[in-house]
Amino acid sequence: MLRMPAPVRGLGMADATQALEICGRDPVSNVFVAARILEGGLTGGRNSVLGYDRGGRTGLCWTSANVVPVEVSSDMVEPLAAKVVKRRAWASSLFGPVDQVLPLWEVLAPQWGPPREVRGNQPVMTIRSAPSVLGVPIDTAVRPAAAEELDLVVPAAAAMFTEEIGYPPFRGSDRAYRLSVGALVRDGRSLVRIENGEVIFKADIGSVALDVAQIQGVWVHPRWRGRGIAVPAMAAVVEHVLRHVAQTVTLYVNDFNTPALATYRHVGFVQTGTFATVLL
Repeated sequence: MLRMPAPVRGLGMADATQALEICGRDPVSNVFVAARILEGGLTGGRNSVLGYDRGGRTGLCWTSANVVPVEVSSDMVEPLAAKVVKRRAWASSLFGPVDQVLPLWEVLAPQWGPPREVRGNQPVMTIRSAPSVLGVPIDTAVRPAAAEELDLVVPAAAAMFTEEIGYPPFRGSDRAYRLSVGALVRDGRSLVRIENGEVIFKADIGSVALDVAQIQGVWVHPRWRGRGIAVPAMAAVVEHVLRHVAQTVTLYVNDFNTPALATYRHVGFVQTGTFATVLL
């Protein structure tokens, strides 16, 4: 009896072109994984990207601190999960399109144990037109953070993370976290408004690939909330990205965060999909 080759294997640099083509089927939903591939995610020995290939049907799954399925149909879930389940030691979340994440989690859950939280309805918001053309005011004080402002940006980034995820991004030394935030600042991808030596607004360009930029880490200082700065500040972020980075800007947001949803809609974002996140 002939044995069929296993449909799932770890991918390497030789697979980069095909992996990016798979991501390109839905550039908005798959920008995170496409960006990691472009940043060298297929190098090294841990096989951060698993590929499914059988009968011309292909899909991917990013498996690092985040587990992120890419173009994974129902018949791919079980074979991929059999490999992903071994990565529990370093996985802290699953996220991506809801129709891929929740079926994958259903298979992983019995062995990975109860999650801290399942956020099953996260609108994916997208914009391709400059807010200024749509008549939205632009906050001209929003700009890329300078390297010498890292000490101001790190506390704002940590506050945003803690508020969003429910625990701080580091315990003890902040060295690794500072390096991560510093890389965004160094690359001009952390946009801020600073008043009197304090960050009052922050947003990061977290992933860029396939002419799409994904915004993350959007945060307004608690003392400045309700004062009307979020819409013009986010409009400034979109203007900057469209002018300098990519032709499509996207983000995803919790459905229960009604102020953020209202802000993004006011800026001109429209919902183009739905994500889910499982926090482990």
